[in-house]
Amino acid sequence: MDLHITDEIYGQINGAFQIFYAVGFVFMGKFIDRYGTRIGYSVSVFFWSLAAALHALSSSAINLGMWRGLLGVSESGNFPAAIKSVAEWFPKKDRAFATGIFNAGSNVASMVGPPIFIAMSAAFGWRACFLITGGLGFVWLGIWLLLYQKPSEHKGVSDSERDYILSDQEVEVEGVGVGWIEALKHKQTWGFGFAKFFTDPVWWFYLYWLPLYFFDVRKFKLSEIGWALPVIYLMADLGSVGGGWLSGYFIRLGWPVGKARKTTLLIFALCMPIAAMSAMVENTFGAIALISLATAAHQGWSANLYTTTSDVFPKRAVASVTGIGGCLGGFFGFVSSLATGYIVTHFGYTPVFLTMGTFHLIGWVIVHKCMGDFRRIEI
Repeated sequence: MDLHITDEIYGQINGAFQIFYAVGFVFMGKFIDRYGTRIGYSVSVFFWSLAAALHALSSSAINLGMWRGLLGVSESGNFPAAIKSVAEWFPKKDRAFATGIFNAGSNVASMVGPPIFIAMSAAFGWRACFLITGGLGFVWLGIWLLLYQKPSEHKGVSDSERDYILSDQEVEVEGVGVGWIEALKHKQTWGFGFAKFFTDPVWWFYLYWLPLYFFDVRKFKLSEIGWALPVIYLMADLGSVGGGWLSGYFIRLGWPVGKARKTTLLIFALCMPIAAMSAMVENTFGAIALISLATAAHQGWSANLYTTTSDVFPKRAVASVTGIGGCLGGFFGFVSSLATGYIVTHFGYTPVFLTMGTFHLIGWVIVHKCMGDFRRIEI
């Protein structure tokens, strides 16, 4: 890239995305609960596709940070809409698995993207990569509007399929979306939110800083980064899908939902301190294996943590609560992005890896204390 960006400036640019992403979460969650999944997600996709394309106009680090901020606030609607959609279409025993599958989809781009973008950048320049990805977003928007409806409104859903979707769901009181103040009265909201607060920055660290870590510390060439990242994100995909399946398997064995979710979360939280040792392993393949464990464990954790909102809250509150949690996670992601740039510049990567390895265990304690047995609440 011709913008002459240092590690600290890179951290600040990522911080711009994170702070707008955090703020956007709260408003987009409320918007989606108010206007529904179909419209809410459409608005989000439209503006994040536009923002992605506008990255091509960047002429300085400040310009790039501005477009990253616009991308952050618009992209923040993704998870509130996706989690609400899963709550609408799946019974509890299948929700974490469904969440794991769609969550894995984002990793597919991280897996196949590096070699594609390297080739595209070499052939057409880095600006073309943003124009193409932004254009693909508009294509997806058309597909979404054409295909998505609620199960009760979808003509392709049979009576038996509809009965299965509703098989373990309680009868809910109809009403409009839930306000922030009402949602914040419940400790379960804070449990989800602060679990996101501590664990989201771990994913952002691995997502943003791994290429620089491989290049600066491990001395990888671009071609080596091009194969290492797909392997790591393939493992993240397996963790996302496998983690979602695991808690559903426990529920099918007859376990209570709370026990199934918390046991699965604990398994993945315990993996993170082990995976953080990657920074102290000299062997390249050993380090990649441990980093792969970290990304897989985090995505397995994330598939289950996201599902807890629909386990505990009624559907008309799911996007709002997800947005509040995403805001807290994004805020600490902003702070940690700035801190990472400073720490890496002055102390290296090892302290960051080791610190990140503790956050999921902190998050699990918070879930255990605040969400308890996952008793269903009515707002």
